[in-house]
Amino acid sequence: MSVRRVGARSITLIDRELDKSFLLAPDRAIENWPVDTASALDASHVEALLALQPELVILGTGERQIFPAAVFMAGFLRKGIGIEVMDNAAAARTYNLLAGEGRQVIAGFILPSG
Repeated sequence: MSVRRVGARSITLIDRELDKSFLLAPDRAIENWPVDTASALDASHVEALLALQPELVILGTGERQIFPAAVFMAGFLRKGIGIEVMDNAAAARTYNLLAGEGRQVIAGFILPSG
């Protein structure tokens, strides 16, 4: 799976356009990730991402880079998993590059609701 286009309210993958937050792994997209702002991220979201067994997590926080709470970030660091936070366009470029290299990267893309 890879990202073809990033818009303000949607992201287009190879086979579909998504307008709700989602997770992306090299082999699948997990639609309807229940997050609509970076401030909404908590420990339960860490577990959902770790269940996908990433070596690196990329978090796209919308049109602007917004860092989530420290407790969210620390959940990955305690497990030795790197996490990078960036705007959605940068997250898509970074994800495509790393997934293209065969890395086990997981991206979470936050899209505005409504």
